[in-house]
Amino acid sequence: MSSSDGQGKRVLILGAARQGKALTRYLLAQGAQVVLNDAQAREKLDLSDLNDLSPTIEDASTIDAKLTWEAAPALTVVCGGHPLALLEGCDVLFVSGGVPLDLPIVQAARARGIPLSNDAQLFFEVCPAPIIGITGSAGKTTTTTLVGEMLKAAGRKTWVGGNIGNPLIADVAHIQPSDAVVMELSSFQLELMTRSPHIACITNITPNHLDRHGTMEAYIAAKQRILDFQSPADWCVLSADNAVTAALPRRAHTAWFSLRPLASGQQGAWMDDVGMLWVRIGEVHAPICHRSALQLIGEHNVANVLAAAAVSMLAGAPLEAVRRVATTFRGVAHRLQLVAERNGVRWYDDSIATAPERLLAALRCFEGQSVILLCGGRDKHLPWEEAAQRMRAQCKAVVCFGEMAPMVAAHLARAPGEAQWVVVPGLREAVQVANALAQPGDVVLLSPGGTSFDAFKDFAERGDRFQQWVNELP
Repeated sequence: MSSSDGQGKRVLILGAARQGKALTRYLLAQGAQVVLNDAQAREKLDLSDLNDLSPTIEDASTIDAKLTWEAAPALTVVCGGHPLALLEGCDVLFVSGGVPLDLPIVQAARARGIPLSNDAQLFFEVCPAPIIGITGSAGKTTTTTLVGEMLKAAGRKTWVGGNIGNPLIADVAHIQPSDAVVMELSSFQLELMTRSPHIACITNITPNHLDRHGTMEAYIAAKQRILDFQSPADWCVLSADNAVTAALPRRAHTAWFSLRPLASGQQGAWMDDVGMLWVRIGEVHAPICHRSALQLIGEHNVANVLAAAAVSMLAGAPLEAVRRVATTFRGVAHRLQLVAERNGVRWYDDSIATAPERLLAALRCFEGQSVILLCGGRDKHLPWEEAAQRMRAQCKAVVCFGEMAPMVAAHLARAPGEAQWVVVPGLREAVQVANALAQPGDVVLLSPGGTSFDAFKDFAERGDRFQQWVNELP
C-alpha cells in the first residue's frame, strides 16, 4: 500500500515540529487515522496550531493502558516518549527529519516490517509538478532561494520549501502540473527516500552531521540518494570544485558549476580568470555578470549563484531572469547578514554556520580585516584543526560560548597564531565581551561553527537573539 494513499490507514508520525504537523494535516485530509508522537513533554510542545483539529492528548507513560487504534480518535498526540505500543496495528511510520533513525521505536518498526517514510518522500509521491531538489553541506538554502527567485523572475508560478521554511506537503493540493517546485532536502530526509527529483543539485559535500550519521561514508551515502533514483532523462548539477561531488556516480545528464573555467563543451556555469560568470546550457553560451556585480559576498556565494544559474536555466529560465536575480539578490537571513553598524563597528549574523567549514567560508570573506569572532554552540563531532589555525592566524580575538566553548578553546591553545580568546557561558555574554573589545573599523562576526541546540531551538532563534542583543547595546 502506497504511503500516499491515506484512506483508512493507521499512521504514526514521529516528531511534532513543522514537518510532523504539516504531515498530520495532510494525512487527516486523506482519511488517515493519525498518532502524532514526540519525545518532549506536553508543556514543551507548541500544539496551538492543531487546536482546530481537536486532538486527544496523551502522556507516553500511560499510553499502553489507554490507546488502542480501534478506539482512538482521528488525531491523537502522544507526548513524553516513544512507547512501542504505538506500533501495534500501525500501517506506516513517518519519521520527521530531526528524529534519529536509531531510536528503538524506529528499529522495532523495521523489525516488524512496518514501512518507513517522511514528508519529503510523500511529497514526491503526490506532487503533480516536476521537482527541483537541492542539497549540500553548505549553501543549499541560498541556492534554493536563488533558484526560486530566478524562476519567479521568469514568470513561473513557483513553490519553494522543504527543509527551508514551509514543508511543501502543506501546499500540494494547490500545486499545478505547470508550476515550478524547488525543494531543499537535508541528509536526514534523503536517507529514507526512494525517489529523486527531475533536476537534482548538490552544492558540495564536506564533513557535517557526523553526530547523526556516524561516519563520513554514511553521510555521503545519504546525500548521494538525491541522485540514486534519477533516470537518464533527468539532470544533476554538481560542483566540479568539490572532490566528493565530482566523484559521485550518477545516471542522469550532468551540468557542472565551478569557480574555474569548465572544459570546452561541458554544460554548466563557471567563473573565468577575470571574474566574469558564464553559463552554457543547451544552446545558450553567454556571460551572466562580473562577480563585482553580485550583492552577495564571499566565493562560496559566487558558487551558489553559479549553481542556481545552471539549475534555473535547465528548468527553463531565460538568461535575463537569471542575470536580474544574480545582480540584485541580497541574501537570506542569518547568512552573513549585516545587522548593525555601531560606533564604526560592523556586526554580522552568520548563525547558519553550524560547522567549521562554514565558519572558514565566513572568515575568508573578511580577509585583511580586523575580526572578532563569536564561536560556539553544540559540536557535531567534526574536525576543528584547520578552523582553529585560521582563527588564530586571522582574528583579532575569538569569543567562545556555549556547550562546545572549552573544546574550541583547547584547539585554539594548540594552534599557532596571535589571536587571543576568551570563554563565556552564552551568546549574550559573548555579545557583551565583543562590544567591549571592538574598536572602530572592526568586524564582529557571529559564525558559530556549531549547532544552536545547547541553548536555542534552531539557528534562526539564535540569530534573532543575537540581533536583539546587539541592538540593545548601550
